[in-house]
Amino acid sequence: MKKTRKKKVRKTQSLRIIPLGGLGEVGRNMMLLEYRKDILIIDMGFRLPEEEMLGIDYIIPNISYLEGKQERIVGAVFTHGHYDHIGAIPYLIDRLGYPPLYASKLTTGIILKRQADFPHLAPLDITEIKDKTKINLGPFKIEFFHQNHNIPDNFGLFIETPVGNIVNTSDFKFDKNPINDTPTDFNRLKELGKRGVLLLMSDSTGAEEEGHSLSEKQIFQNLEEIFKNSKGRIIAATFSSLINRIQQIITLSEKYRRKVAIDGYTMKMNVEICRNLRYIKTQRGTLISPKEIKKYPDSRITFLCTGAQGEESAILMRIANGEYPFLKIKKGDSVIFSSSVIPGNERTVQFLKDNILRQGAIVFHYKMMDIHAGGHAQQEELKKMIRIMKPKFFMPIHGQYSMLVAHAQLAKEEKIKEKNIVVAENGQVIELTPERIRLTKEEVPANYVMVDGLGIGDVGDIVLRDRQTLANGGMFVIIAAVDRKTGKVKGSPDIISRGFVYLKESKDLLKEARKKVVRIVSKATGSGATVNWIYIKDEIKKQIGAFLFKKTKRRPMILPVVIEV
Repeated sequence: MKKTRKKKVRKTQSLRIIPLGGLGEVGRNMMLLEYRKDILIIDMGFRLPEEEMLGIDYIIPNISYLEGKQERIVGAVFTHGHYDHIGAIPYLIDRLGYPPLYASKLTTGIILKRQADFPHLAPLDITEIKDKTKINLGPFKIEFFHQNHNIPDNFGLFIETPVGNIVNTSDFKFDKNPINDTPTDFNRLKELGKRGVLLLMSDSTGAEEEGHSLSEKQIFQNLEEIFKNSKGRIIAATFSSLINRIQQIITLSEKYRRKVAIDGYTMKMNVEICRNLRYIKTQRGTLISPKEIKKYPDSRITFLCTGAQGEESAILMRIANGEYPFLKIKKGDSVIFSSSVIPGNERTVQFLKDNILRQGAIVFHYKMMDIHAGGHAQQEELKKMIRIMKPKFFMPIHGQYSMLVAHAQLAKEEKIKEKNIVVAENGQVIELTPERIRLTKEEVPANYVMVDGLGIGDVGDIVLRDRQTLANGGMFVIIAAVDRKTGKVKGSPDIISRGFVYLKESKDLLKEARKKVVRIVSKATGSGATVNWIYIKDEIKKQIGAFLFKKTKRRPMILPVVIEV
C-alpha cells in the first residue's frame, strides 16, 4: 500500500509585545511589536518626576533592549501629540538610529517645534498621516482611525500582523458633542470590529470611574456661566496640551468681548502651532501681549496660563506669589483651575488655591462644578469599545496597575474569558498567536531613565538617594589637614554645615566632633604602616555619622575631606 506523504504545515511564529512604559503608571508610553526580526514602535513618551525625585526634569523609557537592533526597527507610529506619547523623542531618536516616524498633522507640528530646541540632533524623517491613512511597515499594515480625546488629531491604530489583527485604541473617550473636533464615528469602529480583532489593547486611565465621561459641550456651558457672571479679570489655568479647552476659553472670551493674553512657554508654543495649522481659531485682535493687560478694563481681560498643578516655576504660581510683572491678583478676579489634580500634586495645588483666595479672588475648580472633562473613557465607554471590537484577546494599557486590573474586570463582564486576558507590566514580554496570548518568563529592562538638564540616564538611585539625604538631613563637611611626616592633624579640623545645624548655636557639638576626628586620624596613622586614606575617610563618615545621630537624631550627609600637608 502506497504511503501518503503528510504535508508539512508551516507553524505561525508568535508576535512579541513588549511594553517599555505606560503600564503600571500614567505616562511614559512606549510599546514594541516584534515579529521575527522586524520591530514596530508605538509612541515614545515621557512622564513627570515623582515628588521625591529631586532635580529630575522627566522620566523616559529604557531602550537598552533596542541597542544593536536599530536596523530592525521598521518605523515608529504616534497616536497623538501629548508629551506622555511623544515627549521622549529628542532623548531617544539618535540612539534608535532615526527610524521613519508617522504622525498626524498636529502631532507632527508639535514634534518638529519641540525638536527645534535640540539643534544638535539630525533632521527627523517624519511622514504626516490622516484619518484612514494606511501604511505598510515590514510585516505590519497599519490603518489610522479617528478617536476623540482632549487634543485634536488623535488616532487609534488598526494593525494587521501575520498572527492576526490588533487594535490599539490610543487615549480615547466617546463624545457626541466635542468642541473643536468631530464626534466619534461609531460606524467606522463597527466596520473595523467586523474585520476580526484578535487582540484589543485599550486605554485604562478611566477604568476605575463609573459611568460615562463628561462631554466637552457640558464643560463649555459651565465655563460660560463663569464668563457670564464675572465682573473682573478671568485667569484660567490648564494643561498646555488641552487644545480643546484653550479654544473654548478663547471662544467664550470673544463672545463676552474679552481680550486674551497667554503666557507659559509650552502653552504659547502650542497655541502658535495650532493657530498656524488652523486647529485653534481666533478673531483678529483677540490675542494681546501680557504687557498690554493694563490698557483694558478688568472686565475685558482673560488671562490664559500654565500652572494648574501648582508647578513651582509655572506662571500661575508666580502670579500667586506676586512675582509676575504683568498681573497681580486682586479682589474681583476669577481664577479657574480647568484640569483635574494629578495624584501627588494635591498638597501643592491646595496651597496655591489658598494663597489665591487670601488675595481676594474667587476660585473655581472641577470639584465645585464640571469645568474639566478628562480625555479618557470611563467604564461604560470602555465596555462599549469591547462590545464593538469583539476581540478574542484583551490587554489593558495606559494606566496605573489598579486601573489595568479594573479594566480587565470590565472585559470579564463583557464575556472575555479570563485565560484570554493579560494584565502586563513594563518590561514583560507577551507572546501572541492566533490560538493564545501569554506572559512569558522573559523580561527586558524597563526601569526609569531620568533626564536632568543635559544628562540622560546619568542620575540613578544612588544620586537620588544622596539628594534626598541632603534635602532631609543636610550636609556636614569635615576638613582635616594632616601632617604627611607625623600623621597628626594640624590645628583644629574645619567644619561646614548646610541644612543640618546652625554652627553658632552648636559649639559644644562641633567641639566634640572635632576631637573625635583628631582621635580617628591619630589612631589610623599612629602604627607607622602605610596610611590608607580611603579607610580613614570611611571611619570618619561612619563614626561621626553615628555620633551626630546619637546627639541630634538626624542623619546629615557626612563629607570628610583629608588633605596631606
